[in-house]
Amino acid sequence: MLKRIALVAHDHKKNELLTWINKHLSIMKQCDIVATGTTGQRINEETGLTVQRLKSGPLGGDQQIGAKIAEGELDALFFFWDPLNPAPHDPDVKALLRLCSVWNIPVACTSATADLIVTSPLFLSQDFTPEKPAY
Repeated sequence: MLKRIALVAHDHKKNELLTWINKHLSIMKQCDIVATGTTGQRINEETGLTVQRLKSGPLGGDQQIGAKIAEGELDALFFFWDPLNPAPHDPDVKALLRLCSVWNIPVACTSATADLIVTSPLFLSQDFTPEKPAY
C-alpha cells in the first residue's frame, strides 16, 4: 500500500517545497499525494507527479486535509509554512497541526525535518503504522 501524504506550502515556501520534492522524487513516486490548490498544481506541472488537488488553503484546503487526517486517510503531512508571514487563515494552520498531534501523524514543517522523515527506513515500510490514540 502506498503512503498517503499531504503536501502544503505557503506562497513564500512553494519553491522550497518543490526543491525538496525533486530531491526526494524517487520516494515521492511511491506515495499517494494530496495537496492544496496552487501547491498541487505546481507540483504536478514541475515534477509530473500525480496529485489530488484540494481547495486552496485559505478557501478550505487546510480543513480538507484536516478531515482526511481525522478519518485516517493520511500517513504524513509535509507543511512548509511561513512563520514570518502571517496568513489570514493562521487559525486553520494551527488546527491542522493540532490534528496531526491528536492523531499521531508525522508532520514536517521544514526541509530538515522532512528529510529525516522520508529517509527513515520506517517511512516506506508496510510494517510501520503509528499507534492511534483511543479517542
